[in-house]
Amino acid sequence: MRPKPRIGISTYVEQAKWGVWGTAAALLPMSYVDCVVAAGGVPVLLPSMGEDTSVLSAVDALVLAGGADIDPACYGRAAHEKTISRPERDAFEFALLREALRRRLPVLGVCRGMQVLNVAFGGTLTQHLPDVVGTEHQPAPATYGPNRVTVAEGSRAAGILGSEAKIQCYHHQAVDRLGDGLAAVAWAPDGVVEAVELPGEDFVLGVQWHPEQDDGTAPAGAGDPRLFAALVGEAR
Repeated sequence: MRPKPRIGISTYVEQAKWGVWGTAAALLPMSYVDCVVAAGGVPVLLPSMGEDTSVLSAVDALVLAGGADIDPACYGRAAHEKTISRPERDAFEFALLREALRRRLPVLGVCRGMQVLNVAFGGTLTQHLPDVVGTEHQPAPATYGPNRVTVAEGSRAAGILGSEAKIQCYHHQAVDRLGDGLAAVAWAPDGVVEAVELPGEDFVLGVQWHPEQDDGTAPAGAGDPRLFAALVGEAR
């Protein structure tokens, strides 16, 4: 029997509490782990390690997880008052992505992860969407907003999701200038770019939404398994 693909997932860098403890932590919502397991992969959590990417030798694919904003200095902008960044993640995740691309590992970027992908290819971000299109992409603290996206015909994303998809969003930033060589492949009704991919044979896909979150149509804890299943399939 072939071993299950090992799927590396970047972790959050946050202050956290458990039991009697309150300290800095490398952590990840369990929903990512559940989705990778449900897709037939083995989750491998990747804590921020500066620019040391040697851990990629132990995995078969990479998920860049959601979380706080990218430092706008990474794309030549001053910070908006609503921007909250975690520089500890930036250097590591940009280095991870560069090395994953060099190794031709399958890559899935989720929310912040899609933004990492866009900035890594020279793109920029709108730092606070309510200034531009309203608040429906982040309706309330800790509340995901249901939305629908239209997916570009012939894209890798369409091959996985079809021409439309129901999604769960929680983001206040989005693509401004698209990164060089990337293709925008899904859009919300207000025109916000909700997915990008790198054309060609390699699996490099970013989605602005949270496919690991339940939308009420799948079994509890399953999220939308299709993107994770596609990633695991490419890693086999």
